Amino acid sequence: MPAQVFGLRYAPTSRSCHDQRIEAGPRMSEASIHNGVIYLAGQVADDASVDIETQTRQVLAAIDALLAAAGSDKTRILRAQIYLADIGDFAGMNRAWDAWVVPGNAPSRATVEARLAKSEWKVEIVVTAAV
Repeated sequence: MPAQVFGLRYAPTSRSCHDQRIEAGPRMSEASIHNGVIYLAGQVADDASVDIETQTRQVLAAIDALLAAAGSDKTRILRAQIYLADIGDFAGMNRAWDAWVVPGNAPSRATVEARLAKSEWKVEIVVTAAV
């Protein structure tokens, strides 16, 4: 039976006692853990009607919750991939990111402009972290 951590389902899969899924659904999991590394699916804002800074803060809060469910945190992020619907939002996204990242623990990061799955989303962030 899956455990509940911060309201998220967390359970080993049948593949191995070292493989786990968080919020596993029929199409995807919000996160997968293998060999001490957590791989997050792309995280997007809950409220797509808000500006880039607010959307970014919402995404970062979702990342914090998923990392916590796996026993990790933002200081253990190894890599971040950031997708912006409009590269003109780069400065606004960076304001939220810079306020969130722990000084001295900024991960490797790439930011690109991309068409996101829903036109109202301004930012999607994928991270990989150590557990």
